[in-house]
Amino acid sequence: MENTGYQKVWNLDNIFQGGSKSSQFLDHIKRLEVLVYDLEKCVESFTTPIATNEVVNLVNIVEDIGNIRVNLSQANSFITCLLAQSPKDQDAAILRGKVAQIESRYEKELSKVKNIVTNTKQDVWESLLEMKEVEDYRFILNEWRENIDKHLSNHEHNLISDLMADGYHAWGHFYNALVSSITVNVQVDGKEKNLSVGQALNLRSHPIEDVRKGSHYALESIWQEKEELFAKILNHIAGFRLQVYKKSGVKSVLEVPLKENRMKEETMNAMWSVISKYKKPFSNYLKRKAEMMGDSSMKAYNFWAPISTNNQKIEYDEAAVLITEHFSQFGTELEGFVKRAFNEAWIEAEDRANKSAVAFCAGFPLTGESRVFMTFGGTFLNVLTLVHELGHAFHNYAMKTVYGLNKRYPMSVAETASTFSEMIIFDAAMKKAKSIEDKLFILDEKLKRSVMNFMNIHSRFLFEQRFYEERKEGIVSANRLNQLVGDAIHEAYDGSLEHPSTYSWVWTPHYYITQSPFYNFPYTFGFLFALSIYAKAKEKGKEFEKDYLNLLRDSGRMTVEDLVMKHLGEDITSEEFWEKGMEICVKEAEEFVKLSSSDDIE
Repeated sequence: MENTGYQKVWNLDNIFQGGSKSSQFLDHIKRLEVLVYDLEKCVESFTTPIATNEVVNLVNIVEDIGNIRVNLSQANSFITCLLAQSPKDQDAAILRGKVAQIESRYEKELSKVKNIVTNTKQDVWESLLEMKEVEDYRFILNEWRENIDKHLSNHEHNLISDLMADGYHAWGHFYNALVSSITVNVQVDGKEKNLSVGQALNLRSHPIEDVRKGSHYALESIWQEKEELFAKILNHIAGFRLQVYKKSGVKSVLEVPLKENRMKEETMNAMWSVISKYKKPFSNYLKRKAEMMGDSSMKAYNFWAPISTNNQKIEYDEAAVLITEHFSQFGTELEGFVKRAFNEAWIEAEDRANKSAVAFCAGFPLTGESRVFMTFGGTFLNVLTLVHELGHAFHNYAMKTVYGLNKRYPMSVAETASTFSEMIIFDAAMKKAKSIEDKLFILDEKLKRSVMNFMNIHSRFLFEQRFYEERKEGIVSANRLNQLVGDAIHEAYDGSLEHPSTYSWVWTPHYYITQSPFYNFPYTFGFLFALSIYAKAKEKGKEFEKDYLNLLRDSGRMTVEDLVMKHLGEDITSEEFWEKGMEICVKEAEEFVKLSSSDDIE
């Protein structure tokens, strides 16, 4: 790669010039208001189709809905980026409120259309779906017909939508603002440093145990100090959600997230069943790693610790070269995409205080770009985080040519592309490893991913299930939340983690995401699915990139079961599918234990 000296601060002016004071963005908001107003007028005169010749009206409305969705995504992504880079930006917070109001109006009209679609007679519906005009929308229309809000009247749905902006979603925004405002003092290199939560969390992979431990307990102290406040936020988010579910006739808290992830419950249960069978190899890995560090069992603050100090510090420019080089081995489109991301400053990576703690990728569908946000501290873990988010961005890139509403893919598949990108880096690094120490370092980093998906994410799933059951009966105290987390971690980790953070319910942002309930099992699904895809990629070489892009483009217009059957020919409701991916991870765990016990290791 010829270019060096890559910007660590992203360029948002290419999207809307002027940041939170952008006149371009204000114009965009005005256009959104006009689009939603036109939709309101159109839906007002739209009635349930009683004959197939009325399909044209429905097609036009669907196209308008898709167009507004894309424009809203553009606006929300921009505001998310503004508040991530500067959480105290009051102008950005005001803009978020304006867009939220517009989105609320949009959601009301969408709900009306869904109800009309739901109430269409079956014979008319079947004839309608056979028409060429709706060919691109069949999956979305059928999804709308299974409308989860069909028990709500338009008045009830409108009222809930209005309350969400300043109630439900506001609690999620408040959580993000609160975490972003917190700083902690940690001893690093003999000096006390005042760090943001993101910077403190980055110290989990610091080579010195005292630094890791100090950061861990400094954060634990802050969480304990503010636990009652965080408990209120979590309880109010869950309480609002449960009341809406009750009114909507939703009997299980998993019904909505499964539908949003376009996944059958049998698929999720098959996945967790296989994972529950294979805890032991990963418990053995954790025990062996702890022994290498002089302990009898794995302490939570040592989980992310490197097993060697070799090649620990990686400069951002080095990371850019490394990622581009390895991505180029997979395919030309991925190579060209990542070059553009680095060269055009799509990435906010600067290691500074007063920025959000959460890494993410924001897609801008109108301009066909993405922006990646993280704090790059110079570790291999940071490289993997960057690669992970670039995987999300490549998924957005693949969807550029896809029709508006079909651009929206479920979270389960979103995590597939990010994990796939990590696999490319891991595989390339393992091929270059020259010693047992180098192989162990890479295996350790890979196995951390396995433990996170098979143990940590499992603990999150168990915690949320149990928390929501108790929340149905009333407020769950901070003390009880700690107990629920402790029990879930003990079960999911098979008792192999010492001194776990029972405050993970505080610092895990996924519990507070109001747009996506139960944002846990999609990670594990994506992880194992990515293993299967990557196995195919290794078989076919660079020819597979075309197949991969087609898979990603299909991700917004079919269920995950149909997606896997179409592109891999596999039935994911069976445990056999999940066994295949698990076998790969189990072998890596066994190889780590074997190599680390070798007489050849220094």
